[in-house]
Amino acid sequence: MKETILAKSYLEVDLSAISNNIKMIKKCVGDNVTIAPVIKANAYGIGTSGLKEVFEKEKIHVVVVATIEEGIKLRGQGYKQEIITLNELLPYEAKKVVEYELVPGVSDLEVAFKLNRYAVMADKTIKIHVEVDTGMGRVGKKPEEVWDFVKEMSKLSNIEIEGIYTHFSSADCDDKYTKMQVEKFNSVLDELEKEGFYFKYIHSSASSGIINVKNARCNMVRPGIILYGYMPNEKMENTIGLKPTTKLISHVIFVKEVEKGTSIGYSRSYITKEKRKVATIPLGYADGIRRALSNKGRVYINGKYADIIGNICMDNFMADVTGIDVKVGDEVVIWDNKNITVEEIADICDTINYEILCGISDRVGRIYINKI
Repeated sequence: MKETILAKSYLEVDLSAISNNIKMIKKCVGDNVTIAPVIKANAYGIGTSGLKEVFEKEKIHVVVVATIEEGIKLRGQGYKQEIITLNELLPYEAKKVVEYELVPGVSDLEVAFKLNRYAVMADKTIKIHVEVDTGMGRVGKKPEEVWDFVKEMSKLSNIEIEGIYTHFSSADCDDKYTKMQVEKFNSVLDELEKEGFYFKYIHSSASSGIINVKNARCNMVRPGIILYGYMPNEKMENTIGLKPTTKLISHVIFVKEVEKGTSIGYSRSYITKEKRKVATIPLGYADGIRRALSNKGRVYINGKYADIIGNICMDNFMADVTGIDVKVGDEVVIWDNKNITVEEIADICDTINYEILCGISDRVGRIYINKI
């Protein structure tokens, strides 16, 4: 184990890969489209604190999160960019939005009235984005409700309707449905423009839409998973030159030889059939190592694969290292995008790469390499 690294286990983040991915996304969407990185959920587990300098270098002036708590955290980390919060607000959250000068998505007039009230009191103008539900079925105004909603909000003295957006539900797998969503959104834009309403930002495409949707009438995109170098659907090809940004690394903390018939881990889910050598690794389900990997996953140690044996514990798991030259302190690769991929792990766990990345807890250190 490298003495300069204090954590036994850490997520290594390659900032040069983040920079590359921003460039590739820009190349894909064109120079006139604003890139608004989605850095919710602590930047999909990457860690927002390490990305600020990359965004400054790449001239990113808008970022996107889900909640106002995430936006407030970014302000505390020194983010000066415009911060859009996409989750629907509750009225009591309006005061904090004004205080920290966040840009919320708004689909409720009561929230808009509260925002305006606090903005007047603070002598500020608050920017908002209106969400249109074209087929996600989550939040947002129905297309037929948008005109009246925008008209009412335009009367508020300290509210600026800066943007309008929708969200594609199936841009990775259903072209016909996505086309319908695009057409609904375009119809809303047509109606608003006829009434003299124009917006600084129009956006609909997240990662799948950026790659698959070419006819959306938008001037901003919201890259999430592709910013970090991973595809939103494992069946999609990496056609735009993305580079994976993370490696999850740990180290062996104990090695022992055990006899035939030895129980490994809780519930005796694994019992050795012969003499074996077992290594203990200090990561568990409290760190984001899914329990579904018990007796199914594998790790990579000193150039060889080692099967995970026994149930994943809260703080540790065990691997069969029989036939591998292993000692305490040796590096253990959980994933490295080459020998083991995030997608392989997600497949074993019957989930998606997003959940594997977002699940890495704060107990795991973040190490940023190739700083800009």
